Amino acid sequence: MAVSSLPTLISIAAQAVLATPIRAGSPYVVKETHPAPREWTKLDRAHESHVIQLQIGLKQSNWDELERHLNEVSDPDHVRYGQHLSGSEVDALVQPTDETSDLVHEWLQENGIEDLSYSSAKDWITVHIPVGFAEKLLGCEYHNYKHTSGKVVARTTSWSLPRHLHAHIDAVQPTTSFFRASANEETYVDIPVEVPASYSPPSNSTVSAVCNVTSVTPECFATLYQTKGFTAVGGDNRVGFTNYLGTQIPIRPDTKLFLEKYRPEAVSTADTYTQTSIDGGPVQDGPLTANQSANDFSVEANLDVQAIAGISWPIPIDSYSTGGQPPFIPDIGTTENTNEPYLVWVNWLLAQDTIPQVISTSYGDSEQTVPESYAKRVCRQFAQVGARGTTLFFSSGDRGLGGTDTCFSNDGKNTTKFLPAFPASCPYVTAVGATMNFEPEVAVYRPARNVSGVIHDLYAGGSGFSNYFSRPSYQNGVVPKYIKGLNGTYDSLYNKGGRAYPDLAAQGLYFAVFWNGTEITVSGTSASTPLTAGIFSLVNDALLQQGKSSLGWLNPWLYKKGHTALNDITSGTSHGCNVEGFPTGTGWDPVTGWGTPNFPKLVEVASGGY
Repeated sequence: MAVSSLPTLISIAAQAVLATPIRAGSPYVVKETHPAPREWTKLDRAHESHVIQLQIGLKQSNWDELERHLNEVSDPDHVRYGQHLSGSEVDALVQPTDETSDLVHEWLQENGIEDLSYSSAKDWITVHIPVGFAEKLLGCEYHNYKHTSGKVVARTTSWSLPRHLHAHIDAVQPTTSFFRASANEETYVDIPVEVPASYSPPSNSTVSAVCNVTSVTPECFATLYQTKGFTAVGGDNRVGFTNYLGTQIPIRPDTKLFLEKYRPEAVSTADTYTQTSIDGGPVQDGPLTANQSANDFSVEANLDVQAIAGISWPIPIDSYSTGGQPPFIPDIGTTENTNEPYLVWVNWLLAQDTIPQVISTSYGDSEQTVPESYAKRVCRQFAQVGARGTTLFFSSGDRGLGGTDTCFSNDGKNTTKFLPAFPASCPYVTAVGATMNFEPEVAVYRPARNVSGVIHDLYAGGSGFSNYFSRPSYQNGVVPKYIKGLNGTYDSLYNKGGRAYPDLAAQGLYFAVFWNGTEITVSGTSASTPLTAGIFSLVNDALLQQGKSSLGWLNPWLYKKGHTALNDITSGTSHGCNVEGFPTGTGWDPVTGWGTPNFPKLVEVASGGY
């Protein structure tokens, strides 16, 4: 990614200090207003010389046409099913019109901004400018905001554009987005695990021999989901996972210990999985340092690579580490990266000639922390990935309907409401919930508890209905029926017309993981998601061995045919927001989706879907 030259930065900074008027072809009008969430406290003004990486989303030219192609190649009953698009074909469909591109470039160049970088489709422009200049360019004021976790970022709650650009620019960030890409995992190091109250030992002797509810291993997953006996080839079939926050780095020595114990034939994977640094994301080959282990680095990344490698060997694994840290001048208030990591990662991905057939992401946040316009643009980037034949799995979250004592609107009215999660709420990704126990599997749930004076919130798979994205057509056959069956329960707390999630689920309690040379247990949809990704990479392997294409964007196939190859989960509720929440039921439900994988049936159904 190009970075502005020092002379250019000095010139722009001087304009900001001297309050040089911003030139525009029409008057400035507010483009977007988005309040700061309850968890963020407004502090002082952001330092005017702090440099931010501004991402400008230009209006895409043929989005409707791209969506048509996506739906056709993802519909198992369509003649084009499986005929995924190339990267250049996707780019050509969404590239902005000449008018849009010319007007935006004119605006930037007239204001002295010439060092630009672009996404592959040229639908995103990235510039590095000081906060003081960004304030004048966007007619706003940046303040430092502090999250309850201690994180501090520079944000504004409103920004403007010249009136003539409103129809040509969809989003500009970082401005009003307070999204935090937090990992959806519950880590327990030296904290006693508890057998769930609902647990009964399996009567199936094969399952009971390999499945321990307080430390679940690859052999248990392979037995439970019936991947044993399948021989994968790998080759051009790949599976990837993403890392964010700057603290998540898969550790090779830990992965080696895990595979030596639980999948010895796959131990070479600890040396062969690839690590790609995007925008300064960290990578390393050695063990954790003392400082890293003291700050719990890499628990999530270790969980991801070990969950995938434990089920999907010998399919090659790609690890993506996204930093997104721009050059900046540190100040007391803002010393951290201020950018949204998903956009940096997905735009990098779309610029690659080849990408994995399956990618797992275990991060998310409350949907209302990110402005609707920006969420929709990022979601469209995910759709572009799907059109190229890649399945994107995202964890549904670990707080059920929204956690405990936190379920309030972000519009200043503090209305009690369920809080959907993003990106799980995007209709172009496949959201993964979690289960526990083995015979039968039930919706995952662990109540809030006090451990040595530390209060741990409830753990339940993320569940809900989007307030930003309307219900996609592939859900029309099941979601209205489920809502009708609720008989009005929770009517005022969720959006009946929204995209519902999760789409499916898998085990998500007490995964055996090696971290810092020691075996621990980790729970969360951060566990169920990479496990699901590994299983579906095996399904793709079976398809490719038959000369067929990968599944690609999964949801149309899943809701039309694939759901018949899942184990229906009919026990448990979603929990959260101080209520029991939505119940599971026969067929799809917003707790475990369609259920958990049955590998032989998935291969059978997928093989007959062409």
